[in-house]
Amino acid sequence: MTADPGPALVVCSGGLDSVTLAHRLSTEPGGVAALVTFDYGQRHRKEIEFAARCAKRLGVAYEVIDLSDVGRRIAGSALTDSEDVPDGHYSSETMAVTVVPNRNPLMLTAAFALAGGRGIARVAAAMHTGDHVIYPDCRPAFVDAFQAMEDTALDGVASINLETPFIHWSKTDIAAEAGRLGVPIAETWSCYKGEAVHCGRCGTCVERLEALHDAGVEDPTEYADRDFWREEIARWQGRS
Repeated sequence: MTADPGPALVVCSGGLDSVTLAHRLSTEPGGVAALVTFDYGQRHRKEIEFAARCAKRLGVAYEVIDLSDVGRRIAGSALTDSEDVPDGHYSSETMAVTVVPNRNPLMLTAAFALAGGRGIARVAAAMHTGDHVIYPDCRPAFVDAFQAMEDTALDGVASINLETPFIHWSKTDIAAEAGRLGVPIAETWSCYKGEAVHCGRCGTCVERLEALHDAGVEDPTEYADRDFWREEIARWQGRS
């Protein structure tokens, strides 16, 4: 029998990846202690709302950590500044403007502090291979370096492991896992634009629609444009 590793603190944005991670861990030994999300001055709060829904659904505690003052001071990102969120394929070409410098180190440092104060020995985050080319703080090298930093920072104080079970998974792998676990897809929020419904045109929407389609998972999410992703994928395939 696998030893109980103790419950995990899950960093949850309310998106498909982190909500699927929370559902997955809730079924495994140790379970989930709480979900933590962050207000970092992003252009909308819809993702925070969907993270709260996930916590309620799983019956676990929920924390929102306010980093908004820091976020408001970070210029040049479409997520925290006046830059427009681009439409199109999820790639370095379209998504570079969504990089928020040092976002994951800021969030994970806060999550580790929260976990250390509460005696939680695991912090889990949902980075995956699709993020590697765009976001340097989603890559395996960052995960290893951050763990080494925290091992030093907490030496003699606490022992906390950073768990990233999706780090070598594709978005389609995660979509398939969401289907296997019965994650309510429409109760996750991916769109960076934060309008009344998913736009269906930004990089995160295109990536989401493609992954769920390729995984054969039904997607009842409402999109303003449900067909754009097919045209965009065909256009990109034509470029190769």
